[in-house]
Amino acid sequence: MSTVTSAGTSINDLMSTMNKKPATATDSVQADTDKFMTLLVTQLKNQDPLNPLDNAQVTSQLAQLQTVTGVNKLNETLESLKSSYQSTEAMSATNLIGHGVLIEGNHLTLSGGKSVFGVELPTPADNVQVIVTDPRTGKDVATIDLGASEAGALPLAWDGSSDGIDAAMLADGKYSFRVVANRGGQPLTDVKALTLDTVASVSTNSKDGVKLNLAGKGAITLADIKQVL
Repeated sequence: MSTVTSAGTSINDLMSTMNKKPATATDSVQADTDKFMTLLVTQLKNQDPLNPLDNAQVTSQLAQLQTVTGVNKLNETLESLKSSYQSTEAMSATNLIGHGVLIEGNHLTLSGGKSVFGVELPTPADNVQVIVTDPRTGKDVATIDLGASEAGALPLAWDGSSDGIDAAMLADGKYSFRVVANRGGQPLTDVKALTLDTVASVSTNSKDGVKLNLAGKGAITLADIKQVL
């Protein structure tokens, strides 16, 4: 009978050990503290009586414990702040649903004789031109002269008018464009073309943070938006 009881106790202990609940972040900090104190007490118990630990050594080890504990608690606080920030950012991002936004891209859509796109100039320019190309023929079909422009994101509207002697309104459809700018007679290489898209929805997760799902481009971050229209 005693053998059965002993075996039963061993099995119960084993099952209890295997089925322990996963430690939370707070439990982890406490566990680290408990381990440190256990090691310190063991060290004190087993120290050489002829060469015991001095106060400076003990104080140093306790200071290390405080440092480790403080760092762990700081990490917990930062994770909590990160989660709170993402929630706030996600709520703010939902206000963009249904809005048009300008993002990096060189495509525009002409519909009903109207098209909206933009350019971004990191520095001022003496002269800026937007050249529209028909991707079906590869030919430039329109040039929009903006003149001198300040630095920043600039939204533009185009009515679909073409260049040349036989200038006419171009057919609705998709076109591409490029931006040519100069300052002091020198071309600027840091100008960017901006395309119009629409925010369809917002998603968030702990790994990627807040994402805006656009109707055309797909998922982007808030930092990718150059201007909200």
